[in-house]
Amino acid sequence: MVKAYLRYEPAASFGVIASVESNIAYDSSGKHLLSPALEKVGVWHVRPGICTKTLTPSPASRVSSLAVTSIAPAPSSSQVAVGYADGSIRIWDSDAGTCETTLSGHKGAVTALRYNKAASVLASGSKDNDIILWDVVGETGMFRLRGHRDQVTDVVFVGSGKKLVSSSKDKFLRVWDLDSEYCIQIVGGHHSEIWSIDVDPEERYLVTGSADKVLRFYSIKHESVDGQSVNGDSAVVGDGGSSVQNKWEVLRQFGEIQRQSKERVATVQFSKAGKLLACQVAGKTVEIYRILDEAEAKKKARRRVHRKKEKKHAKEALGGTENGDMNKGVKGDITSETQGLIETSNPAVTVPDVFKLLHTLRASKKICSISFCPVTPKNSLASLALSLNNNLLEFYSIESSEATKTLAIELQGHRSDVRSVTLSSDNSLLMSTSHNAVKIWNPSTGSCLRTIDSGYGLCSLILPSNKYGLVGTKDGTIEIIDIGSGTRLEAMEAHGASVRSIALLPDKNGFVTGSADHDVKFWEYQLKQKPGQATKQLSVSNVSTMKMNDDVLVVAISPDSKYIAVALLDGTVKVHFADTFKFFLSLYGHKLPVLCMDISSDGDLIVTGSADKNLKIWGLDFGDCHKSIFAHADSVMAVQFVPKTHYVFSVGKDRLIKYWDADKFELLLTLEGHHADVWCLAISNRGDFVVTGSHDRSIRRWDRTEEQFFIEEEKEKRLEEMFEADLDNAFENKYAPKEEVPEEGAVALAGKKTQETLTASDLIIERLDIAEAEKKRIAEHEEEKNNKNAAAFQANPLMNGLSPSDYVLSAFSDIHSNDLEQTLLALPFSDALKLLSYLKDWTSYSDKVELICRIGTLLLQTHYNQLLTTPAARPILTAFSDIFYEHVKGWKDIFGFNLAAMDHIQQILATRSDAIFRDARSKLLEIRAKQSKRVAERSDTGEGKRRKK
Repeated sequence: MVKAYLRYEPAASFGVIASVESNIAYDSSGKHLLSPALEKVGVWHVRPGICTKTLTPSPASRVSSLAVTSIAPAPSSSQVAVGYADGSIRIWDSDAGTCETTLSGHKGAVTALRYNKAASVLASGSKDNDIILWDVVGETGMFRLRGHRDQVTDVVFVGSGKKLVSSSKDKFLRVWDLDSEYCIQIVGGHHSEIWSIDVDPEERYLVTGSADKVLRFYSIKHESVDGQSVNGDSAVVGDGGSSVQNKWEVLRQFGEIQRQSKERVATVQFSKAGKLLACQVAGKTVEIYRILDEAEAKKKARRRVHRKKEKKHAKEALGGTENGDMNKGVKGDITSETQGLIETSNPAVTVPDVFKLLHTLRASKKICSISFCPVTPKNSLASLALSLNNNLLEFYSIESSEATKTLAIELQGHRSDVRSVTLSSDNSLLMSTSHNAVKIWNPSTGSCLRTIDSGYGLCSLILPSNKYGLVGTKDGTIEIIDIGSGTRLEAMEAHGASVRSIALLPDKNGFVTGSADHDVKFWEYQLKQKPGQATKQLSVSNVSTMKMNDDVLVVAISPDSKYIAVALLDGTVKVHFADTFKFFLSLYGHKLPVLCMDISSDGDLIVTGSADKNLKIWGLDFGDCHKSIFAHADSVMAVQFVPKTHYVFSVGKDRLIKYWDADKFELLLTLEGHHADVWCLAISNRGDFVVTGSHDRSIRRWDRTEEQFFIEEEKEKRLEEMFEADLDNAFENKYAPKEEVPEEGAVALAGKKTQETLTASDLIIERLDIAEAEKKRIAEHEEEKNNKNAAAFQANPLMNGLSPSDYVLSAFSDIHSNDLEQTLLALPFSDALKLLSYLKDWTSYSDKVELICRIGTLLLQTHYNQLLTTPAARPILTAFSDIFYEHVKGWKDIFGFNLAAMDHIQQILATRSDAIFRDARSKLLEIRAKQSKRVAERSDTGEGKRRKK
């Protein structure tokens, strides 16, 4: 009988506050901060510092590269666009925590996302050098913009959403006209990669940040209603020499500002109110600039010109003038004085006159991203959130005098990679260690219960009483942790070098430690009341020491306490008798040091994992190697038997967790989920869940389910995945010459060919063939009916009682709106012609008008030339051309009438005092105006003065 196994599946992931691959962003309300957490997005309520929701992709769509790379919240709604490393974009409802749609079009990681002001169009840039415009309402791609020669780093809408500015690592800015879908301006001048761009809320200035030491500013030209060009910055004086400006010139160079920091710019961002500009560098600093209004900028420019003039006069006075030349220069002096007065009264405003350095904010660690709160606090200019590269969020209040830190979210995760995890005897507690802290978790909920400062913990152990924990550190100490109070009781000098391994003795009265100082030490612990202490505390004492001839990496004790296995730096495993330390066996065969090992519950098998990427299964009775398995693509970091079984879990630097049968030497499961090296592993004493810790700072729990699987089925599934991966690579011919992209840019289709689009195309072709065959059978039946020889007609059971036309239409029900374009592109012309013949019948369905119009338009655009030269297509095209126009015009009239009626109702309700559409802001302004009027009247009558006294 074929043996069945129970499947393990990902259950929970915790410990990550902010990952480094993506940016952070406030939602439109300003109450929540969206923070990337590997493949998830955490929604943090800022004031209490609590993660209220987690936006997690469905398990079916998870792949190893699915990390969040970009976040963009929609203005004035709860919608959030999230870009991922596989090129997909998911639109989330942050209030409900649900994914509304998935958009696939990019072939590389999404690097930039931006909504227009109406939140109806989303622009995305990627590592594949392309920009795609998405229709958010229709959930489909509009078009793809090509022209950049390197990855797109940022995009921003200008000109009321009619134009798009994109930046790239190719050192150029490109301005795209979205109506004509064309690149209308290319801006050069940068000497290095452009990493970030942004536009102020009033669209006066565009700022770019690159790797050089300057911030470059551009003024934006807007078009008025009559089509004339209007400069967005009224204070900027144009070049008088150029009478005719290029009408396509949207960006004009305004000036530059020297930055304080030498590191490259990572992000430039304007505040929501438009009063501040933040420049975050790829280091620990953020430069905050204050934006002066037009009057202040002109005043500053006049002072600058006046100072310059005074310096000039002072220089002339020092030089002295001859008396004979004074009369000759009177006329010239009057002219220059008049010109100086004109310059002083209306000087040209430069960038330093508008942007003034306010603060230089310094964080404790390297800053990954920043985000301004859209709601301006009462007593400050703005609130700024920072994500640091040590898994930390900080919040600063920006005031005129200083920038102060108001909050830090740090308790819910480690500051560095998780080096060890261990479970308590009842599986209710989980202890993890990193370079400076020990954390106690609830493994079922993922909540952090305790955080204790410690040394660099390399190994850990929770004692059977579940009250105390032991941590072996890099500097050779053993730290005793009181779990209940969350304190470190004692740091005891145990070894002369780092403690690499700690193992509990089976009798549960002591433990063993192995160190790089070549020593294996046996310890006993007991509760003692020390002098001056009110309660008993754990006390640890060294019982015996076993000297080895090399660094000890791992120690393991057999369940019967008979043997102790010690892995050394020379790649061997020495097995000794635990009581006498007498040598018993030597396990050699690994080419590199053994980094992990474990002994089965029955003491029959010992499994070792090495830096040579192999697992070896040995018999503990004779020391023979049962099997050597090439297990991981990188070093095997941890290995452990499931209690009371011969099933083994192993983890490695290849980011994978693997599940093995040590009797059959078969790989059972491969679990993917971590985004970096997996360092450690812990299995519950019932084997119902597994916990892993990684270099990506996450701790993940994998639960055993009731679902059974078989080895052969899993092998077939892995082969299918390999085949599909090859198929995905075959979509694009790697050896085909790449098309030359024209310098002014090009437009292409937004969609991407995937396995789903090919499957949908096959389904449509199959249903078209079945429908055609059914139509022939119906026609034959009608002929027999006329001859009065007809039997009862038996419909095709595959059609589920649908007519041929409805059966073909049902094939489109499961096709995503974004995939429709690529699905129809894969259809041959003969099948496209058949599909066109059904459109006339489908126009009777009023709810399908939009879908039918899209299908007809795409087919006509794709096969236009062939349709012109095909006589059989003319009757089909003429039959539904009038019907299309009639139906579309009818629905357009209905929508127009409804919108006009809603506008009319809004105007009626706005005239009432209790109207729901009344602008609350205008009402508030009226109340404030009345209050200020009353205060002014009281001050005039002297009432205000009497009250002050």
